[in-house]
Amino acid sequence: MKPRKQAIQPPHGVNRRAFMRRSTVAGGGLLLGLYLDGAGAQALVAAPASQTGTTAFKPNAFIRIDTDGVVTLVSKQPEIGQGIKTSLPMVIAEELEVDWKDVRIVQGDLDPIYGGQSAGGSTSTPNNYNQFLRLGATARTMLVQAAALVWQVPVQECVAAHSKVLHTPSQRALRYGELVTKAAGLPVPAAESVKLKDPANYTLLGQRIGGVDNHAVVTGGGLFGLDVQLPGMLFAVYDKCPAFGGKVVSANLDAIKALPGVRDAFVIEGTANLNGLMPGVAIVAESTWAAFSARKQLKVSWDEGPGVKESWDGFVAQARSLAKQSGSTTLRRDGDPEGAFAAASKTLEAAYSYPFISHASIEPQNCTAWWNGGTLEMWAPTQNPASGQNLVATTLGLPKDKVVVHITRSGGGFGRRLSADYMVEAAAIAQRAKAPVKLTWSREDDLRHDHYRPGGFHFLRGALNQRGQLSAWHNHFVTFANRVQRDGQSVLQPGSGASLSGDEFPGRWVSSCLLEQTPMECNIPMGPWRAPGSSVFAWVFHSFIDELAHAAGRDPLEFRLELLGNKDQMPGTGERGVAYNVARMRNVLTEVARKAQWGRKRFARGQGQGIAFHFSHRGYIAEVAEVTVSKAGELKVDRVVVVSDIGAQIVNLSGAENQVHGSVIDGLGTLMFAELDIQRGRIVQRNLPDYPMISMADSPTRIEVHFLKSDQPVTGLGEPALPPLAPAVCNAIFAATGVRVRQMPLSRVSLAWS
Repeated sequence: MKPRKQAIQPPHGVNRRAFMRRSTVAGGGLLLGLYLDGAGAQALVAAPASQTGTTAFKPNAFIRIDTDGVVTLVSKQPEIGQGIKTSLPMVIAEELEVDWKDVRIVQGDLDPIYGGQSAGGSTSTPNNYNQFLRLGATARTMLVQAAALVWQVPVQECVAAHSKVLHTPSQRALRYGELVTKAAGLPVPAAESVKLKDPANYTLLGQRIGGVDNHAVVTGGGLFGLDVQLPGMLFAVYDKCPAFGGKVVSANLDAIKALPGVRDAFVIEGTANLNGLMPGVAIVAESTWAAFSARKQLKVSWDEGPGVKESWDGFVAQARSLAKQSGSTTLRRDGDPEGAFAAASKTLEAAYSYPFISHASIEPQNCTAWWNGGTLEMWAPTQNPASGQNLVATTLGLPKDKVVVHITRSGGGFGRRLSADYMVEAAAIAQRAKAPVKLTWSREDDLRHDHYRPGGFHFLRGALNQRGQLSAWHNHFVTFANRVQRDGQSVLQPGSGASLSGDEFPGRWVSSCLLEQTPMECNIPMGPWRAPGSSVFAWVFHSFIDELAHAAGRDPLEFRLELLGNKDQMPGTGERGVAYNVARMRNVLTEVARKAQWGRKRFARGQGQGIAFHFSHRGYIAEVAEVTVSKAGELKVDRVVVVSDIGAQIVNLSGAENQVHGSVIDGLGTLMFAELDIQRGRIVQRNLPDYPMISMADSPTRIEVHFLKSDQPVTGLGEPALPPLAPAVCNAIFAATGVRVRQMPLSRVSLAWS
């Protein structure tokens, strides 16, 4: 394999001090940023770039405008393919009235002064949108004021557009680069005095803008963690026990050290934290090839621990036994569920289950670490650099300010890179190696030592009254949990996405409702997977709702609209309660039905439509799937129609459409294929041939994406379009064949019909 044309060279990212130093070298310009004062309040600051080497302000998100008119924006959020490195700078650029061709974007390193820097939960846009609008508008206001002073005219006669300020009466114009020195000497206007643009006048937001890294991605431009190259760098692999929680007893270290290209091999004792530094054997070599080759000859004797007794079949049997008992925790009890079931005109029971699955991101986990003079410097494709810094500092006993994290682009994340186990492994190896070390996981490592989306079992009952309305709902959720220490006590903690909320739909909408949860202890490390919880809960709930609609002889759309009711708002209840805007959900549901011609199309046997909706990560999404199933059970998804309400503004239409398309395809691939088997406390699957991914041939023939704008805050889109896909497809399968899908993946279910 030929090496990439470029590689990341230190320093990769841009921290505030380096950014200022580079500005000083440039010899002029304007820096504008946000900082946190002693009281924690946000304020805006500005300074000439030529003076920033001695300024005391601490920017957490800032703009640099050079005298040549080039605008440099720092992207503080990790880019994992969700497009945030493009979309958030667009927000600043819109209010700044700068031509996008004049904008340059650099990736910022981890720095607490930036504020939050994680990429997860579809939070990057809602957490930064309004702040970034204000920042761009403030810079524009100062440039307009500078032009008015140069011309000695009223500021009201000046307007900014296309990277320059125009004096309307005289038609004189000054480019931003000509104004930055003057603007840098002005006091920053009070936030309340800065006027934001009318969204009706946006010229950039809502347009289709290509990703700023696109060219570098397709030409091997050296953006990813695996691209990092440092002088004198060594290469490492780390072998862990195949059974979760196992420890090293012995290893043939001397034999490994004697192999060509191997510099060192040693045991790391690790910690008891399943999501931290697990015990293992490190091999450090002069090349990745030498390290991987030496690993093939590594022989380790393992103490596999108690987890070796665990298996998926054992969990299935345990869940069925637990389902016969009351749940260990009651999450919600409304009305009289027992009485409602006893008085029901019809009742329905069903058991839904789904397996553990992997993130399987294209770029395996990797991290480069350098222990140098008491400071640990790291280059990592991470979704949560601060969490990684904390884990490394705590595990290795270092002050947090001695752990420097440079953020590289990630080749996929989907929640996996919110964990930092690969970072602490690299750090522990580098601390001994006393040289820059790049740790690279193999694909087998990535699949067998993931932090998995938890499996789960839902045992459901529904009651219908004489009018065919849902009168009672009961869900006993048997989930998975790890044993952890909390406040000095050993407790069971459900994995990420493995804990049900009492407010989950349709909990608040059914007068008699019982939601229970029972955890099963396991040694399997779990972590957030795209749309945690929602990605499976939506499939369970909206598939069973479809079952109830058909049992009642009702149209599934009509049944759902009746269930949502006429209230426009449903307040949250309990600690985890989140308010639900019913009006927004009704709107997307009726609109997706209209776009898909629900109830107006005729389908032959073996073809059908299914509908579903879900509120997830602040987004209101409804989807209709159309499928064809052959008599032999071969599935083809012909069409998916998606209607989303994610607030008042789509930031980057190209990016938004990409996220919805990706969610639909990812959701379908997960529904069709994703499954991990567990035997003797370990993952059976080894590599992608054992863990098939969706192909182009399996992808939907057509995906139609529509957005409804609402007078609501702008929210993210990396996750909310995924959950409704699975139930929409499974409900369409039932409409086409009469086969009801209650188990994931579809490869486990016969869809054959006659």
